[in-house]
Amino acid sequence: MGLFDDNYVCSLGADTAKFAKEDLREDEATREHGIKAMREWLTKNPDIKNCRSDAVFLLRFLRCRKFSVPQAQELLERYLAIRQTYPHWFRKLDVNEADLLEIIDAGYIVPLPEKDCFGRQIILTRSKCLDAMKFNSTQMARLHSLVVEVLMDDEESQVRGFVHVNDEDGLSMSHLSMWSLADVRTMMNCIQKSTPMRLKGTHFINLPGIANAFFEFFISLLNDKLRGRIQTHKNYSDLHKSIDKNVLPKEYGGTVPVKDMIEQFKTKLKAFEDRIAALEPMTINIRPGSKLKNEISPENNLQGITGSFRKLEVD
Repeated sequence: MGLFDDNYVCSLGADTAKFAKEDLREDEATREHGIKAMREWLTKNPDIKNCRSDAVFLLRFLRCRKFSVPQAQELLERYLAIRQTYPHWFRKLDVNEADLLEIIDAGYIVPLPEKDCFGRQIILTRSKCLDAMKFNSTQMARLHSLVVEVLMDDEESQVRGFVHVNDEDGLSMSHLSMWSLADVRTMMNCIQKSTPMRLKGTHFINLPGIANAFFEFFISLLNDKLRGRIQTHKNYSDLHKSIDKNVLPKEYGGTVPVKDMIEQFKTKLKAFEDRIAALEPMTINIRPGSKLKNEISPENNLQGITGSFRKLEVD
């Protein structure tokens, strides 16, 4: 059993438990069966070592796959595999890493403390707050990985899902040039196929003209379901039609300043230090020629894509 193994008590509120029953086929019996089956599978699986087996961690995968145990097992395998294949993005995460804390303090990524009217966790990113001359794409990816690892242990969010709000005011070619086209394709493959998050919507606001090629490329990498959940907004008033302004920062029409939201998240981040550290020993043996190897192999994600967004814009 894992470090955080528990006498598990479901923390879902009554409304979310009802929603989970309707949307995920989840009830106490289904939940207990799924957790037990996942634990037995981990115990017998010779390729997976030191994996967290606490209920909340396993429920990330079960809820994301609506309690299909075989599909949850495959998702967990892919999650472990991408951590090993792309360690610069996903391994050795540390809530005290100075560069990441500096980016958080600058206000680049802000998980909002209040859920939206559907109970979903909103993650706000602001391009103008990321110093593209000082930081690189690896630090950016590691920060996103750290943030979602913390948020994915929230049971309400496991059920209700996540919404991204991306404010691209201040987005420059320096930001876009941080990423190669191949790395963006690889990252999008990791997010869609290997991350146990229920992504319910992605909103873009203040997209500048220079980002048109980037946006088209980004959209082309999404599956049909996620592509249908993309929305663009011309201004804050338009955004408020989709996102209740009361849960947004004061700077976006709400009441709580961004800096206060940042401090709240930093407190939560610190509280998760042990949970984040417990991810590090987890390993999986990726057998050559296996389906798993083929799914996560870097060369299979590139398909001839080379260059950067600067080249894409010129072309």
